[in-house]
Amino acid sequence: MNKMKIVIKKVENKRDLKKFISFPYKLYAGNKYWVPPLRFDEMNTLRRDKNPAFEFCEVKYWLAYKDGKIVGRIAGIINWRYVEKWKNRYARFGWIDFIDDEDVSKALIETVEKWAKEKDMEAVHGPLGFTDLDYEGMLIEGFEELGTLATIYNYSYYHVHLEKFGYKKDVDWVEFEIKAPQEVPEKIDRVANIALKRNNLRVLKVKKSKELLPYTKDMFNVLDISYRDIFGFVPLTDKQVDLYIKQYFGFIRPEYISIVLDKNDRVAAFAITMPSLSKALQKSNGRLFPFGFIYILKAMKKNDLIDLYLIGVLPEYQGKGVNSILIKELAKIFIGKNITKAETNVELENNYKVQAQWKLFEKRQHKRRRCYIKYLN
Repeated sequence: MNKMKIVIKKVENKRDLKKFISFPYKLYAGNKYWVPPLRFDEMNTLRRDKNPAFEFCEVKYWLAYKDGKIVGRIAGIINWRYVEKWKNRYARFGWIDFIDDEDVSKALIETVEKWAKEKDMEAVHGPLGFTDLDYEGMLIEGFEELGTLATIYNYSYYHVHLEKFGYKKDVDWVEFEIKAPQEVPEKIDRVANIALKRNNLRVLKVKKSKELLPYTKDMFNVLDISYRDIFGFVPLTDKQVDLYIKQYFGFIRPEYISIVLDKNDRVAAFAITMPSLSKALQKSNGRLFPFGFIYILKAMKKNDLIDLYLIGVLPEYQGKGVNSILIKELAKIFIGKNITKAETNVELENNYKVQAQWKLFEKRQHKRRRCYIKYLN
């Protein structure tokens, strides 16, 4: 019996892009661990006219068809600012999804590899997005754990396919589930109080989201400086920063944000957390309308689960107890909001400074994800 031929088609227009975005919603329909991304957010990220990353990224999207049906998708990305900074001529793959059929996954991966060779790239790695604030890392452990808004969920066969095609580990991220404390750990409280006085710092207190706006550019500056040596990090452009502020800072609940200011009222450190939207997004299937926003609003108001998104500390304050200030503020959020568990989201496996933050908390490492790499001949 003849094998059904796999046809790869390039995404050419908005209609194709909608199909590209919609595919995983069908592939994961009924899966109780997959968290649907917000559809409008995916569209804004993947559209050339919406995402300022296209100013320095070359991007292609492809769909795989079998018997006339979509059975897979993949994005190919070349971030030229990454190439310039890290001196690696690497293309990226991202937004990769496929049915459990090696002919499909091979056709998708080979399409990206061929494109990368045409662009004189030395390797292909991923899954990665345009920037570090996009999805990154293929899940290789934790398939029976609830996903989060900030991370990729994928079936357990994905990495098996990739490894058969010659992809090896580039880097791993780990994730922890933290049991929320009933009180601020005494050691954290003591070190935090000393750090505030010794470094002439204070914790910003706000009640409304708009009160955070004067500090947002400063926060992204802290992010750029504190993350500059982390795997693959590329500083954000002013247009990207403006977009992230516009998209997310009106949405963030100020009581879940911790900001530490120096004597000149500049941001020295920050932590961004949010109530978990995982179950709300599952109920809404990634749509805000007609009723999805109601599930999200309910999750924002009443929730015993919390997601940690970003923590940044200026280098001059690292190792001086400033992390304890942030951890103390997080613990106060846990207690004040009756939080039972927190998801750390991704942390590089060798980022021991970050992982040391959780040593006084009861925790379990429940997920691992991997960036794969293959060098091209």
